[in-house]
Amino acid sequence: MDLKLINDQGQSSETISASDAIFGREFNEALIHQIVVAYQANARGGNRAQKDRSEVKHTTKKPWRQKGTGRARAGMTSSPLWRGGGRTFPNSPEENFSQKINKKMYRVGIRSIFSQLAREDRIAVVDSFTFDSPKTKQAATRLKDMGLDSVLVITDSLDENTYLATRNLPHVAVVEPRYADPLSLVHYKKVLITKAAIAQLEEMFA
Repeated sequence: MDLKLINDQGQSSETISASDAIFGREFNEALIHQIVVAYQANARGGNRAQKDRSEVKHTTKKPWRQKGTGRARAGMTSSPLWRGGGRTFPNSPEENFSQKINKKMYRVGIRSIFSQLAREDRIAVVDSFTFDSPKTKQAATRLKDMGLDSVLVITDSLDENTYLATRNLPHVAVVEPRYADPLSLVHYKKVLITKAAIAQLEEMFA
């Protein structure tokens, strides 16, 4: 698979050859959906707490007598059928939303995402992505000149200047290859990869 090699002005004069094992696989929509949903679910925390009928504050007095009123039988106002009563299946802070994804499935899914991005021309390669000073304006100008407004940058090594220069840009994320997650890959419009990061990705997923 050939990927476009662009310069700081976003112009492409040549291509770089990349492994078909990562950038030339078939599109598996069901698997990609599964690993993206699992990634989001594994990031959830149990931060909702609801009460069941034994935990709500209520009186144990019977609302009305058992017979003769013409209404349905009622024992306590804590019943889940009543307004202000306890929940039938309450949410708990200890609730676990995690989903298991096998390593082999995850690796195949990541390859499928990279391959589809390459087919859609959403991947570009640069020689390097570094900055002399931690200036956000400098990073914003460089990305604008390259024609990138929403981009995930995968660099071989993330130095302090690059991190500080890009951390406040709202639609830009810079990560090392090991932190390239499936959600970010499908979220950003473009993926910019350095040459050295291409080699690292091939070593990780080939």
